[in-house]
Amino acid sequence: MSREGREAYLDLWSRLHGGYDPRTSFWSWRWLTLAYWSARPFVAARVAPDLVTLLGVLVSAGATGLAALQGRWVVAAAAVVVLSALLDSLDGAVALLTGRTSAWGSVLDSVVDRVSDGLYLVALWLVGAPPGLCVAAGALTVLQEYARARAAASGMQDIGVVTVWERPTRVVVTSLFLLGAGLYVGAAATWAALGAAAWVGLGVVGLVQLLVVVRRRLR
Repeated sequence: MSREGREAYLDLWSRLHGGYDPRTSFWSWRWLTLAYWSARPFVAARVAPDLVTLLGVLVSAGATGLAALQGRWVVAAAAVVVLSALLDSLDGAVALLTGRTSAWGSVLDSVVDRVSDGLYLVALWLVGAPPGLCVAAGALTVLQEYARARAAASGMQDIGVVTVWERPTRVVVTSLFLLGAGLYVGAAATWAALGAAAWVGLGVVGLVQLLVVVRRRLR
C-alpha cells in the first residue's frame, strides 16, 4: 500500500466518478485517503465489496437504535453515523483495490446510501426532530440524487457539480447535531430539529445548484 498505490486508487476513483478529481478538495482527498488505508484489512481478508456495503447500512441502523435510547446514548449514535460513512467509502475502496468493481455494485451502493440517509433522518426524528421536517429533508435529498441519475441517463457525462449537499455533508450535519443533542440532553429536541432544518436548507441549495448545471449542460 504505497503512496503510488494510493495515487493510482485516486485516479481510478476519479475515472469512475465522472472525472472528478478528489485531490482538488482537501476534505475529499483526506476522506478517500482514510478509506484507502482502512480498506487494507478487508482486502487482505478477501471480504467481498458487497458485504462491506451491507455492513454499512447495518451500522446506520445501529445509529437509530442508539438514538432511540435517548440521553447520552445519542453521543454514541453520532459516532456510529461517522463509522457508517467510513464503511460506505470502504466498499468502493475494496472493490477498486481488488479489481471487483461492477455495475451491480454501483447500483447496490446507491440504494444503500439512500437507505442510510433515511436512517440518519429517523435518528434525528427519534431524538425529537419534527416528522414533517424530516420527510421534507428526505424528499429533497432523494430529488437531488434522482435528478443527477436522470441527467446521467440523458447524456451528462460527469457528476455536473459538487453541491453543498453531497453525502459527506449529510454525514457531518447529522453527526454534529446528534452530538449536540447527546451532550445537551435538556435541549436534545432542539438540536435534532435544527439538524433536520439544516438538511432542508442545504437540500434546497444543493438541488438548485445541481439543476442549474444540468439545465446548462443538457439544454
